[in-house]
Amino acid sequence: MQLRVKCTMEVINKTAPWAQLLKLADDAKTMSLRHEFESDQSRFDKFHVLFKDFLFDYSKNLINENIIEELYSLASEAGLKDKIEQMFTGIKINNTEHRAVLHTALRNFGTEPVLVDNFNVMPEIKRILEKIKIFTDKFHSAEISGFNGKKFTDIVNIGIGGSDLGPAMVCEALKHYAIPDLKVHFVSNVDGAHISETLKRLNYETTLFIIASKTFTTQETMTNAQTAKNWFLSHSNTSQDDISKHFVALSTNKDAVQRFGINLENMFEFWDWVGGRYSLWSAIGLSISLFIGYNNFEELLKGAYDADIHFRNEQFNHNIPVIMALIGIWYRNFLDIPTYAIIPYSQYLSKLPEFLQQLDMESNGKCTDKNSLSVEYQTGPVIWGSAGTNSQHSFFQLIHQSTQKIASDFIAFVHNLGNENFSDFIDHHEKLLSNFFAQTEALMRGKTESEITAELRNQGKSDDEINEIKYHKIFAGNKPSNSILIKNLNPRNLGTLIAFYEHKVLVQGIIWNVNPFDQWGVELGKQLAGIILPELKSDNKVNSHDCSTNNLINFYKTNKNTND
Repeated sequence: MQLRVKCTMEVINKTAPWAQLLKLADDAKTMSLRHEFESDQSRFDKFHVLFKDFLFDYSKNLINENIIEELYSLASEAGLKDKIEQMFTGIKINNTEHRAVLHTALRNFGTEPVLVDNFNVMPEIKRILEKIKIFTDKFHSAEISGFNGKKFTDIVNIGIGGSDLGPAMVCEALKHYAIPDLKVHFVSNVDGAHISETLKRLNYETTLFIIASKTFTTQETMTNAQTAKNWFLSHSNTSQDDISKHFVALSTNKDAVQRFGINLENMFEFWDWVGGRYSLWSAIGLSISLFIGYNNFEELLKGAYDADIHFRNEQFNHNIPVIMALIGIWYRNFLDIPTYAIIPYSQYLSKLPEFLQQLDMESNGKCTDKNSLSVEYQTGPVIWGSAGTNSQHSFFQLIHQSTQKIASDFIAFVHNLGNENFSDFIDHHEKLLSNFFAQTEALMRGKTESEITAELRNQGKSDDEINEIKYHKIFAGNKPSNSILIKNLNPRNLGTLIAFYEHKVLVQGIIWNVNPFDQWGVELGKQLAGIILPELKSDNKVNSHDCSTNNLINFYKTNKNTND
């Protein structure tokens, strides 16, 4: 193991940009962002990018021109440009699973072929998109309806991980665009409370279930799917034949889908080069299309395509995902900042931080590189966050005044509620944006002892009162952030935003030399759960695990039939 680590570190330490960045980090640790802004009135001009409806402001970061140029050199040293091209052209960059990575092909509106093993995948992608469109149109016109001809009022998407988080986040973000009188529900947790509480609110005659599982064997998904099926069949007027009218499958396992009772005409395929956390653009997005309409779903795809063109062709110094990624590398590897907060100032984007947790942490939370060598430098940061302004009243105290630095992305929209101007909510939105602008400024500037002393003296406080309280009111400032300000929250801009974060994760994976497209770390727990499940069903005392696990299991078995 030590030899593997040594080899990896020798390779990284020999790159000139990495070594230079280590030197620059010493100065950056004493950098004052307040001073940088006061001494350079052109700082914003140097460190922002405009792209379509997006303003990406990265000037409130612990960087200067020398640092950012070395970060670009680091990207070049890693062969970033060529490796980006490999993804877009179907090279099997998922080396541990020997797969291409082509979620970008799912939203490709260009005319060039995209080849995997010399096979152009674009006709198949277009076929499935057309199938989604036709199904969506028939669903909305009630040509597709329940077993008794009633129009569907509810959609239940049953999946987990990428088959749940992406569609759930998008449907929440775009519910302003929802088809009238249509509700969408997402069930993922194998905890029976999730499916049971959802079913309580539904009418079996007007509910469509979408079962999202590539293999149609995922334990959590298929357990919930079977419960939904049993619930549907428990009603006296339904039969096994009616399953085909109320259940559709997003899968590749035809035999399992048929055994479940779903008509293969209602099975929507996707491919092994679509990773789960990158799959909302595929048939996994059927719930999105049904909820907001196919035209809006297509706009979502087009927005991602806009981001793809930008990412693939733009120079690094104007490339938003590349800059986002490099700043993240700077903080994770050189300034020892281990966590990253995502703070959308939009209630519609309340599920975005959770979605990005999976996208980032499942992708780059790796300790072995693509050469099977141990990684000793830090990889994926901890991603967390929630919507502003709620977050200001929960964890912002820690960001502002704790002993650790936390980097943040702040996201907001010039206009709220899509493109419409709701005069009743202008006051809400201006108060929301005033907080968005103020928090990034406060994190950057901080508040000094002399400023606090003067403020308290103006309030008539005595010297003793000032000395008692002033140190508690000091804000160190110098807390870095990006600001992403977007004209409107609409399907196209949301697609662009999501794709920017996807590409950010890829860039960081390339520089860390890890594979961002596998997730072997989720396997061990699943394997052990498969061993424990039959033990829970037996009457025998368990002694096959460590003493902690044995006693936890046996406590459950002793008490499971009591309700005291």
